[in-house]
Amino acid sequence: MGTDKKKKKILVVEDEEDVSELICMHLKAQGFETVVAKEGMEALRVTRKQLPDLIVLDLMIPEFSGIDVCKYLKKDPDTSAIPIVILTAKSDPSDRILGLELGADDYIAKPFSPRELILRIQSVLRRRFEIQSPVGQAEHDDQIRLDPIDKVAYYKKRRIELTPIEFRLLSTLMEKEGTVQTREQLLKEVWGYEKTIDTRTIDTHIRRLRDKLGRASQFLRTVRGIGYRYKKTT
Repeated sequence: MGTDKKKKKILVVEDEEDVSELICMHLKAQGFETVVAKEGMEALRVTRKQLPDLIVLDLMIPEFSGIDVCKYLKKDPDTSAIPIVILTAKSDPSDRILGLELGADDYIAKPFSPRELILRIQSVLRRRFEIQSPVGQAEHDDQIRLDPIDKVAYYKKRRIELTPIEFRLLSTLMEKEGTVQTREQLLKEVWGYEKTIDTRTIDTHIRRLRDKLGRASQFLRTVRGIGYRYKKTT
């Protein structure tokens, strides 16, 4: 456990006291600082005042739904870059898709494993703080650069606007550069689906992503009958 992790502050938005205590106990055991909000408006106030490094957000909370909290935070330039992990009893795929489309970084259904929650949080924080590359370098080489704060990509001097799902898809492929990732793996990693559903969703988003990337789409390779991989040029 590095000293940098000890400095990370996690806001737990949860109205059930026993659940928030359980989450905080496991987070503190891993060296995180925690703060709790039990209601939606309180979550907005605490976030704007303390600017946590990540938010664990329940959807069914008093005053303001978790979806509304997520929506407001992602629209606010001061809070839009804060990663959000949704933790909720609402497991319907439509809720999961809505949460991710609004900009949430992960979605975990209750009942949950505290160990899995910690691992997911650590994974999100790694993407948030370690994947980012100096954007300025994008003007000087031929590789795609990601800006996790604004969730955009750069290729040479061109800024490429992406949806939250497109950004997650591209960053997931880039994290495992050179490795073929199946459609099923991508559905789980990017959308959070545990079961195989129509994998054409992947193909549709890859096609849209390639359209936006233009010449940079050369890095996205199709592996026929299996899936996709990100491959840098040499």
